[in-house]
Amino acid sequence: MEVKKKDIRALTKEQLREFFVKQGDKAFRGNQVYEWLWQKSAYSFEDMTNISLETRQMLEANFVINHIKVDQMQRSADGTIKNAVRLHDDLIVESVLIPTATRTTACVSSQVGCSLDCRFCATSRLKRMRNLNPDEIYDQVVAIDNESRLYHNRPLSNIVFMGMGEPLMNYNNVLKAIDKITSAEGLGMSPKRIVVSTSGVPKMIRKMADDKVKFKLAVSLHSAIDEIRTSIMPFNATFPLNDLREALQYWYAATKNRITYEYVVWDKINDKRKDAEALVEFCKFAPSKVNLIEYNPIDDGEFQQANSKAIDMYVSVLEAHNITVTVRRSRGKDIDAACGQLANKS
Repeated sequence: MEVKKKDIRALTKEQLREFFVKQGDKAFRGNQVYEWLWQKSAYSFEDMTNISLETRQMLEANFVINHIKVDQMQRSADGTIKNAVRLHDDLIVESVLIPTATRTTACVSSQVGCSLDCRFCATSRLKRMRNLNPDEIYDQVVAIDNESRLYHNRPLSNIVFMGMGEPLMNYNNVLKAIDKITSAEGLGMSPKRIVVSTSGVPKMIRKMADDKVKFKLAVSLHSAIDEIRTSIMPFNATFPLNDLREALQYWYAATKNRITYEYVVWDKINDKRKDAEALVEFCKFAPSKVNLIEYNPIDDGEFQQANSKAIDMYVSVLEAHNITVTVRRSRGKDIDAACGQLANKS
């Protein structure tokens, strides 16, 4: 019976050092392997050229590197790239490179499918199969960084956890991945260039504050009226707006970081002045920014983008109360890579 090899990237640096000592080797060999795995993003043990052939063969006999594979890459007319990423167990997730004139952003997934049930999002129609491991999240970032350098002549500058899945439902693995991405022993990116977007899990928002995380927080809000929010995001019945607001107040008190709200305005759902005024009231407790996001249809026609007058009304109401607001145009719609469209069609 074949023994299943352990994924070497599940080991800490200390565990790698201990492994080599047990093999009769020097502890620093573990440091070398760790550097190959997390700083140099090695795909295989063969890549580890400053380690002897004998040692590499020993690693091959004991471990595996469960590296992702970009199964299909689609390029949009606007420069956006969508990757269909195959995991070691043949499940697929999607990640996106979003270019602008000044930056390139990786939109990464944290779960296969999603734990939540937002009715306007294609990913929510997929059953949550499992959480992604830290290395699978890290690998998405490395792949997009390589594409950014190849197609846009610059390194990746920003990361948003806005792909498939609810990041706070995979909290430990997301934090471990961010640690590898931001560590000097990993990719060395600044945590200030990372945004974790949540649909709103109050207990986990409080935990983030207690853990003193350095990355930024965005909340996928879409309505500040409980009845409406529950109708489009049914889990709001479990995590109502009052609980979410109290958790965000706790977050702001602990971090003093401005909160970003992601907000889509739909025709006949949340396009009235009362909706905009409820949003203002919800935002008042802390400095905040509202991103009004263009809606991207997911084929069934139930949700339709509000007209430009409704968007203009939101902007004027928010600005009248000194709330920063931007209108975000979606990118990559022609390859189903825009917000809400990730659903493994490829």
